[in-house]
Amino acid sequence: MVPEFAAASPRARRVTEGFLAAFGPRPGMELFSSPGRTELGGNHTDHQRGRVLAAAVSLDILACAAPNGEGRVRFISEGWPALELDLAEPGPIEAERGSPAALIRGVAGALCGPGRPLGGFDAYAASVLPAGAGLSSSAAFELLAAQIFNSFYCAGELDALCLALAAPRAENGYHGKPCGLMDQLACALGGAAALDFAGPAGPEVTRLPFAPGRHGFALCLIHTGSGHAGLTEEYAAVPREMRAVAAFFGREALRGLEEAELLAAAPELRRAVGDRALLRALHFIREDARAALQAEALLRGDFPAFLDLVRESARSSRELLQNIFPAGAVSEQPLALALTLAEAWLGGEGAARVHGGGFAGAAQAYVPLDALAGFARRMDAVFGPGSCRALEIRERGAGPLRQE
Repeated sequence: MVPEFAAASPRARRVTEGFLAAFGPRPGMELFSSPGRTELGGNHTDHQRGRVLAAAVSLDILACAAPNGEGRVRFISEGWPALELDLAEPGPIEAERGSPAALIRGVAGALCGPGRPLGGFDAYAASVLPAGAGLSSSAAFELLAAQIFNSFYCAGELDALCLALAAPRAENGYHGKPCGLMDQLACALGGAAALDFAGPAGPEVTRLPFAPGRHGFALCLIHTGSGHAGLTEEYAAVPREMRAVAAFFGREALRGLEEAELLAAAPELRRAVGDRALLRALHFIREDARAALQAEALLRGDFPAFLDLVRESARSSRELLQNIFPAGAVSEQPLALALTLAEAWLGGEGAARVHGGGFAGAAQAYVPLDALAGFARRMDAVFGPGSCRALEIRERGAGPLRQE
């Protein structure tokens, strides 16, 4: 009854043994893995129907799970309190807001439909995704739950887009945190892709060749040690202000607005929405176009051009989007410091940019391979041991590990 593939790695054996200790042997036990994601281009563009580049990474959440036939979910994750929820209770539930239980209930609610009743499961999980590092552990968790439901109760028939679409409904409506679809889709798809959110039916996906090592660079994440707690309003203000500019022009989102049109309306916009909203809208227009150019550069194998665009994106996020540190932060600005140090130590080679939502968390850097050890050592001296790590791209999206 114990899956043979549990011996594939020490981690797989550990979560399987953890499951057996907590729940005992069960029919239908399976291993599931859900990767984190890294944003490669398009900073704060997806929520305005824009374009973005993203990729799944090899760091993941690994779980052993089995259906329980009880309509309940019992979930144990190493390092976190165990949770249990009754799927028969309608959601969202106010007491669960902000909790992992809300995400599981929300995913179940989004996937459940006529002819598709969902039952419960038991799971034991272990994550190697560092909390607050900008690798979207929440999206990985949502896709993990979605794939467990999909495997046990939907015969594995729901595709990556369907599962990814369930996750923002859970995060926005049940968990209470605003989010788009980029993180979840990257975790669901695997590999690297350009995502275009212009169409209401769903994003257009273009697979991208992305292998920095072939060009002599390592893709690094610099975890500054700062977390996202208390920053919900900072994140929410970005799409809110962009939508305010869009509404000024009678639009639902900024996609399609021309820069000349925006700048011509600057006097009226300053009075209507304020200077920062105008600057953030300008960032969107330029960043959206830049993401398309980045995808083209990767498709033709022009990595130097891609890095030039990364540097432009970094400047735009700092000067126009203004998501490098929270408003009013004075004594602690770790993300700004990480970016400044990275640019100084790279000396014009490679590139560094804010990673993901910004304000806290992590920076991203393309570091020449021959300089990687020294770069990581310097970053670790400032932000702590292990704060700088090279990322590997994972081609497989979230799902069961039946062949492992």
